[in-house]
Parts: sequence; structure tokens; C-alpha cells
Amino acid sequence: MRRLIGLALLLTLAACDRSEPPAARVAETAGKIVQPAASTPPVLAPGRFAPRDECTDIPGASAFRARLSTAIRDRDPALLAPLAANDIKLDFGGGTGAAELRSRLSGADNPLWSELQRMLSLGCAANAQGGITIPWIAAQELTLRDTGSAMLVTGSEVPVYSAPDAAAPEIGRVTWDVVAIEALQPGAAFQPIALPDGTRGFMATGSLRSMLDYRLTAARRNNRWTVTSLVAGD
Repeated sequence: MRRLIGLALLLTLAACDRSEPPAARVAETAGKIVQPAASTPPVLAPGRFAPRDECTDIPGASAFRARLSTAIRDRDPALLAPLAANDIKLDFGGGTGAAELRSRLSGADNPLWSELQRMLSLGCAANAQGGITIPWIAAQELTLRDTGSAMLVTGSEVPVYSAPDAAAPEIGRVTWDVVAIEALQPGAAFQPIALPDGTRGFMATGSLRSMLDYRLTAARRNNRWTVTSLVAGD
């Protein structure tokens, strides 16, 4: 368990070190969504596992996500804690409660804030319990042999190199798909990965997000939306 959570946090920190634009607030992102056929949820980018937004038509969910986005943008535990259920699940070891969440989010430089902000840009799913799940992919039933080694490639046309060096020859590119990490290289700029077709190469650590990384679920209770879990690992 600790190994899996550590892996998720390592990739989170690596992603936060990249030079990339901040995640747009949900309300602002909605205006940029590409609207496909009416029978499918809006997609935020092309690709097999690109983020989708299935939550816009769920009553109250948009307003709740806007409040959540504001709290995360401002990195304010006092704004976020009231959005959490009293029994919010925070880990698989018994950590619960809004007060504990507030404690874990102390400090504006806490890396969990960056992870929460990044999650908002990765879509929203309508889950089987009638609530919502962020990011979208966390609610999908994927057939993966080893979830612990599965990584979501968070971008379009992300290069795969023949060696752990951006100057090495490219052997392929991946757009919003799932690859397997061969063996985690802590602190390394590149990770050895295997593509779905078995091809092996190296990809920038900042373009990979563990499938066991943080995910958030929220539900409507007593006519009020609250965050019911914020966990990493499995």
C-alpha cells in the first residue's frame, strides 16, 4: 500500500515540476469543451482515454465543482473543508474526517494542492452510485493486468524515446493512452515503459500519471453535495 501511494506521489511531484499552464477552473474549461454527438459526453482532448466531462447535466454538480475549484485555486483549507463529508475517506488505513483533511492540506506549498488542481483538468465521470468521480478515468472499468504499473499518458503526441534522453531517437508517440511502467526510477526525468503493443522505450516522467494516483468522489447527501473520498493507492 505505502509503495503504491509513494509511486503516485512521486509522479504527482514530477508532473508539478513541469512547465505547464495551470489547470483551468471547471467553469472556465466548460467553454472550451469540444462537443461531439449529443449521445456522448464532451471530451476535453482527443485520444482513447482523454478526459471527458459527464457531470455537466447532473443537478447541482456544476455549482459544487465551481466551489471546489475556487477552494483549490486559492489553496484555502477553510474553503475546502466545509465541502467534505464528516466521514470523508482519506486513505485505506482509517484516515477520515474533514478536520483531518484540513490538517493534511496545511500550507499553500503542500503538493496535494497541485495534485487537486491537476485532477480538475482531467475530467469528471458520473459514477455508478449516482455521484461524481474526478478524474474521469478513475471511474472507468479498464482491463489492466497490473493496475499498480499502469500509467495514463497525460497529453497528445507524447514522444517515446529509445533511451532515457530527449535527444535519443523517437520510436513512437502516444496520445492519452495507458502504458505500463517497467521499473520505477525515483527522481529520474524518464521512465522505462511498455506500450500496449509491447514496444519498450522511455517516456518523460512528467507525462505519466499513475492509475493509483489521487481520485476524488462526491455525492449528494441531504440535498447537499459533499466530497466523500479523496484517496490514492488501492
